[in-house]
This record gives sequence, structure tokens and C-alpha cells, in this order.
Amino acid sequence: MTDAVDAAETPTPRRKPKAPVTTINGREMKPSTLMMGYGYDPALSEGSLKAPIFLTSTFAFENAAAGKRHFEGITGQRPGGAEGLVYSRFNGPNQEILEDRLAIWDGAEDALCFSSGMTAICILMLAYCSAGDVIVHSGPLYAASEGFVAKVLSKFGVTYIDFPAGANREELDAVLEKAKAQAEANGGKVAMIYLESPGNPTNALVDVEAVKAARDAKLDMDCPIAIDNTFLGPLWQRPLDNGADIVCYSLTKYVGGHSDLVAGSVAGAKKWMDPVRALRNTMGGIADPNTAWMLLRSLETVELRMQRAGENAEKVCEFLRGHPKVEGLGYLGFIKDERQQDIYDRHCTGAGSTFSVFIQGGEAECFRFLDALKVAKLAVSLGGTETLASHPASMTHLSVPHARRDQLGITDNLVRISIGIEDPDDLIADFAQALDAV
Repeated sequence: MTDAVDAAETPTPRRKPKAPVTTINGREMKPSTLMMGYGYDPALSEGSLKAPIFLTSTFAFENAAAGKRHFEGITGQRPGGAEGLVYSRFNGPNQEILEDRLAIWDGAEDALCFSSGMTAICILMLAYCSAGDVIVHSGPLYAASEGFVAKVLSKFGVTYIDFPAGANREELDAVLEKAKAQAEANGGKVAMIYLESPGNPTNALVDVEAVKAARDAKLDMDCPIAIDNTFLGPLWQRPLDNGADIVCYSLTKYVGGHSDLVAGSVAGAKKWMDPVRALRNTMGGIADPNTAWMLLRSLETVELRMQRAGENAEKVCEFLRGHPKVEGLGYLGFIKDERQQDIYDRHCTGAGSTFSVFIQGGEAECFRFLDALKVAKLAVSLGGTETLASHPASMTHLSVPHARRDQLGITDNLVRISIGIEDPDDLIADFAQALDAV
């Protein structure tokens, strides 16, 4: 009996080091170094250099008292969550190692992985919203994100107020005051400020620092600021450093980086993650072990891939901005707006490799351009090793009403391009011949 009590009071060993090494000779190691082994001990897996894929639905407890303790954590009867492996809807070795490494990139205390980016976003919002609440969000958003707020959460009495990405402090104060009044009238609260920066597909930036200042001045501090950092993360922007509380990703994009998986994540302080973890435990939606293992593979090269893609994008955009059939570029390396440039200088460390190009004409001209591509692939998504091109107005944002698309700058002559890691001269030649077809 004494042994059982001791086991219940003492956390059991996990499949990873209890205190992973993060420094060498007093120097903090970089994320690119930590991706090679952080959170994993080969001695716990027969000496395997890489973490095996743990394909199991459930895990054996060392004793009944330990099982009770784990479930006390999972059900919230004891703070801290499960201290061991329980059931694959809750946790697993591959997922836990992945979450440890994801948290490193953004300097977050905790991270959670999901079966898709939209699963991550939907569970995040559901964890914080109740009937009568208001969500304040920037625009544009990814169409599915905006649709979930406007069409799904509205069924459960959650309303929203949106603001343009480049809004200044005065405009943000006004929006939050309006949202607070609307929430009080509905018997709720402002549940979340949800941002997407850069916005999809225009690359419009949100001033996260100004949003935080407005939130602190106008709202209760318990209203989290969440941001979709997919377009620039994890290499070119760290929103938690600028005042965001929660950072969201479609891991399908740059982190996965090979267009061969679908996954998502959220990260932030543990106090923000705990409600999301609890709802994920109930609903499911955790990434599967194989996908988590593939993401561990991808994280080892994410910096190299993103650097190469960013260098390629700069060369391609230099060509495109001088082409007579290109009316403009939504590329963060060539910002013309003073306000947007100020946000970029404070928030970003790189221009990214996904941008919009405005072609002379409309849908027909864009379709000719897209159909003529030979190296770049006509497909949605972004952040992969290959270059992709798509037409948001008729594809990813087709469900957005036409008037709303016009308001957000998602015009019929906008093509979204995600540059990959091919030879840049080959990409330039491909875009040149495709533009000839317009």
C-alpha cells in the first residue's frame, strides 16, 4: 500500500529527458540545434537515434495509483495535466516530443498539436467562447477561419467585430470599446482578439503591439490575443515577443514543408493552453503519431528550407515588379505603405516567401497565367519545397462574399504565389513565359 501511495505522489519517468540540455558552455543553443534531439532520450527507446513511431491506442500504467493520478490531471481535478501516457486521444510520445520542440521556436511555455490547422483554430475558439461573447478579429483572415466565426460560432450566440489589418491604436481603441459594449448588451464578454498577420492572401500586417496596448487599456486582461503566424512562422516572426498570448499554425505549411501532411498547433503560456488542452482531450483532434513523427523530421530542416525559399522569393519578386503585365506585388520585401513598413520593421525578421501578384486584367488573365506555368504547380496551400500558385478569389476565398473580398483587397486579378526551393533562375524563366501567355 505504501508503494502505491508513493507512486501516486511521485511523477513517473517519461519517454524524454526530465531536464533537456539547452545550453553548452553557458551559451543558449539555437532552435535549429535543439531540433536534433530536444525532448527525446535514445536510451528510453532501445538506443534508436530518432524517436520511433508509437502506434498504440492506449498505454499500460505502472500501477493503479499512477493511473488515478494521471486521470486527475486530465480531468482537471489536479493542476498540471497528466504526468504520464494515458490514451492516444490525450497524449503520446511522438506528439509530446513534437510539442516540446514547437514551443522552442516561439519561446512558448507550452504547445499543443492538432490534426489540422483549422482543428487547432476551432478548438482554440471554442475553448474560450460562450453564448453572448464577442470575438474581435483582424481582416483578412483565411476564409475557413472567418467562416467559422461568422457562420458556425454565430449559431451558438457568439458574435464578432472585425477591423482592417493596418488599424492604428486610435482605431483599435474604438473597435474594442464597441466590442465591449456589444458583449455587455448580450450578457457576455470579449472572449478573444484573433489576428492573422500577415493576412491571407494580401500579406497585410497587424500591429500586435498596438493591439496589446489597446487590449490592456480597454479590456480585461483575461481576454487572450491569439494570432495565426502561418505565413511567417516560425522563422520570420515571433508574435509572443510582440504581445500576443497565443500563436497558431497550420503545420501543413512551412513547418511540415513537404506538402505531404496536414496538421496544426497552438502555443503560449500554460494558463492559456490548459483550457484548449482540456477541450482537445474531450473532442479529440490531436495529431496522429505518424504525422507527429513526420513533423519532427521536418523541424530539423525548417530553417534551411525557409531561408532558401525567402532568398528565392526576393529574386523572383525583383523580376516581377518590373514586368509590364504586373500591376503590383503584395510582397513584404517591397512595402510601399509607411504604416505597414513600420509594423514590419518592429515585428518581422524576414519578408517570407508567400506573396500576392496583381496581373493586368482579371480572372481570365490570371487563369491564362496559371495554366501556362510549367515549373510552379497550380495548387492551393503554401510553404512547401515546391512553388505553388493559386487564384484566391475563385479558390480558397470563393466562399467569401464578393463585396467582402473587394473590401479586403482580394481582387479577381490577384494570384497568390508560394515560392519553393527550386533554382531561382528556373522560376523566373517559368514566370516570364507564363506572363507571355497573358
